[in-house]
Amino acid sequence: MADDERSGAADPFASIRRDYDVGVLQVGEMPEEPMLAVRLWVAAAVAAGEAEPTAMVLATTGLDGSPSARTVLLKGIDDGFVFFTNRNSRKGRELAGHRACAAVLRWDLMHRQVTARGEVVEVSDAESDSYFRSRPRGSRIAAWASRQSEVIADRSTLEAWVDEVEARFPDEEIPRPAFWGGYRLVPSEVELWQGRRSRLHDRLRWTRRTSADGDGWIVERLSP
Repeated sequence: MADDERSGAADPFASIRRDYDVGVLQVGEMPEEPMLAVRLWVAAAVAAGEAEPTAMVLATTGLDGSPSARTVLLKGIDDGFVFFTNRNSRKGRELAGHRACAAVLRWDLMHRQVTARGEVVEVSDAESDSYFRSRPRGSRIAAWASRQSEVIADRSTLEAWVDEVEARFPDEEIPRPAFWGGYRLVPSEVELWQGRRSRLHDRLRWTRRTSADGDGWIVERLSP
């Protein structure tokens, strides 16, 4: 590759730009608790017709210290971000070794983004059971059939595993696999980002502070 191509001078992607002018973000207009603000933004994304309003990029750290990231679906908002997965998957194994992780939610139509850092805890078996029962039958079968993150020979191998699970559970009742469950990312830091014109974006960061009187949050405006 030529030096000028490496620099991006001849790359057509370098000229792609978009100005953001949908909204503003002010400290006094947001809740003091960041997860309340996140809930409001997710609800607004649903109402706005965002294609995947609960899609959340989850970044984890491997035992060797290398990072990895993938998209999961946000399934609950309380004092943290709740998601479910196969705990034997790569992300499950990495979370078992390093509880610290980060997450990103992004909404194109609204020019908004939420980022968070914190640590995960496993949700209760009762909570995992309740959500698993709410999933479509095909998704419950898939949870049993998939050896998530493992190398497989071909698509037919996966389809054969699906057939085995369907034969094992011919009725509607399909129990939750012991290796499948939920996590709650409890944030120590949450940032809300609102795109603005000329890259002069609004950024508000909530940082958890612990004192003898209990946990609280400090809200600060960051430079774009």
